[in-house]
Amino acid sequence: MTPDPLVTDPAADLRPLATTPAITFTSGGETLLGVLHVPAGPGPHPVVLLLHGFPGMERNFDVAQALRRAGYATLVFHYRGSWGMGGSWSWRHVLEDSAAAVAALREPGLAAAHRLDPSRLVIAGHSLGGFAALMTAAADPSVAAAASWAGFDFGAVAAAVREDPGKRVTYVEAFGEDLLPLCGTGGEALTAEMEEAGEQWRLARLAPRFEGRPVLLIGTSRDVVTPHTLHHEPLAAAFRARPSGALEEDVFATDHALSDHRVALTRTLLSFLDRHVGTAG
Repeated sequence: MTPDPLVTDPAADLRPLATTPAITFTSGGETLLGVLHVPAGPGPHPVVLLLHGFPGMERNFDVAQALRRAGYATLVFHYRGSWGMGGSWSWRHVLEDSAAAVAALREPGLAAAHRLDPSRLVIAGHSLGGFAALMTAAADPSVAAAASWAGFDFGAVAAAVREDPGKRVTYVEAFGEDLLPLCGTGGEALTAEMEEAGEQWRLARLAPRFEGRPVLLIGTSRDVVTPHTLHHEPLAAAFRARPSGALEEDVFATDHALSDHRVALTRTLLSFLDRHVGTAG
């Protein structure tokens, strides 16, 4: 019987041992820091880039540790202008940094040193990280799969703000409340950047770029940050309409951080990865 990675550590005699090295890479001229969760065993291991949200209070390390126990290497890092990293924060910088992290994981020296299989690279994320996961994977057809939970659809919000300008103040204030770990931005700047991008950042328009690739989408029905009727349902409908490519979706009755659904989240993600990526070298 296969050990349950949510509750069982790897076999003590499995070599090489699991490690947790610090990883640095460059994006936009800034050095960014991440932590790579490397599984025990010879590999090569599939790798998951795990992207956190805005501003990064929930970094999903519980998910990363479970993925490692299941045989998936996982990278978590901080974007530019956040949590002590150099540079300034912006939504575009998040997208650039996510693409730079993918490039770093594919670098032959890093992959060899940590027994990674970049041909089985998956991008997954929460909230802003879900947006970045889908945007980054859509732009890179060699990414094997993508997953998003409580993903923030900036294009859908930009359209809602255009239809009801009164909502703009709400977003300026909401973004402005989370600036403490961030540098070089503000609620007004972040809202304006979202408005400027507009339809380019509507996630439903990405569906055709995922032809033949599996996608996992999880909505959250008690969520006041990314209500599933705005952020999940139109997106899932667009992905359902693809001629080919597996879609797995769910809506959990939980809040934005999936506070009482962490085990359900992790099991759902692991099941998705096992079906479509797998850990067999």
